[in-house]
Formats: sequence, C-alpha cells, structure tokens
Amino acid sequence: MLSVCLTAGFLHQSPVHAELAELGDDAMARVSGQGGIYLSGDISINALGGPIENSYFGRCDDRQKTCGARVAYRLRENGGWMVLDEIQGNFAFEGLTLRVRSIDSGFGGDGEPFNGEVLELGLPDTIRFSDVRFRMAASSTARPTDPGFRQTDIFTVDMQGEVLMRGNLLIFPSGAP
Repeated sequence: MLSVCLTAGFLHQSPVHAELAELGDDAMARVSGQGGIYLSGDISINALGGPIENSYFGRCDDRQKTCGARVAYRLRENGGWMVLDEIQGNFAFEGLTLRVRSIDSGFGGDGEPFNGEVLELGLPDTIRFSDVRFRMAASSTARPTDPGFRQTDIFTVDMQGEVLMRGNLLIFPSGAP
C-alpha cells in the first residue's frame, strides 16, 4: 500500500519549468569557471592476437600485408604527408583533459620570455595502451590507393603488454605569435 501511495504522489507532482535567459556582455564578464574538455573512452583497432573482423578497418590476418587505421597529415600546403599507418591495439582513457594554459614563468627561465598560451593535454593515471602497433612514415599521398603513391617508412613501434601514462603534454606554438 505504501508503494502505491508513493507512486501516486510522484505522478501528481507539478512539472518544473526553467527558462533560458540571455546574458549581456556585462553579465558574462562576471561569470567565471573552468574552460576545457574532459574525455573518456575505449578504442580497439584490429587488436593484435588473432584475426578480428571489423566493418570499418577490415580483417587482419597472416595473409594480409597491412591492416589497421591510418592517420595522414600534411606539414605544408603543397608538401608531402606524414602518416601513422597500420595502427592497431587497445586504447582506454578516462579523464583526458584538453585546455589552454598560460606560461609566464618556470621552464628553466624560458617561461617568462615566452609569456604565451599553450595547449595542455592532461594525462590521468587511467590512460592505458595495450598490444599496440603502428608505423610512422613519409608518404607522397594521403591514401595508399591514390595514384603515384610512394611511402618511406621511418620507424615501426610494436608494444606487447600494457603501458600506463600520466602527467601533462604541453603543445607549444612554433614561430612568433
């Protein structure tokens, strides 16, 4: 009987309405908080240890020479491509942060003359990589299927086991602001 009364009471509650109100420049100037991005996730890309069928990355097995993901980026508008190729493995992270940080002191005395902002990628204790493999290379095109494709491999990384990371990665701009 008590559960019926509680249920009936919840069903007859009046709805709560909240309106969004526009804030002017003066009101916004008084608002403070933290800016940044907080990310969590778990990514598995054709993990090592056996053939895995994946509708996006295809099938990895002994008969296939290459498999996995490819990230290509151009260093200059008309320049060549740098690629991370054949990316495979398990990647998990919780609490990865991205924010802008001001550097105006520290860094062995280099912070004060720099006096600028950098991107800070925060790496909490829960960043895990396991059974990761990738190849870094220079390429003439973004995709191996493009005409005139030539690739020069620079190095290959193959990590068996698990890696835990923590700390902060600072990304400084190059050149004058």
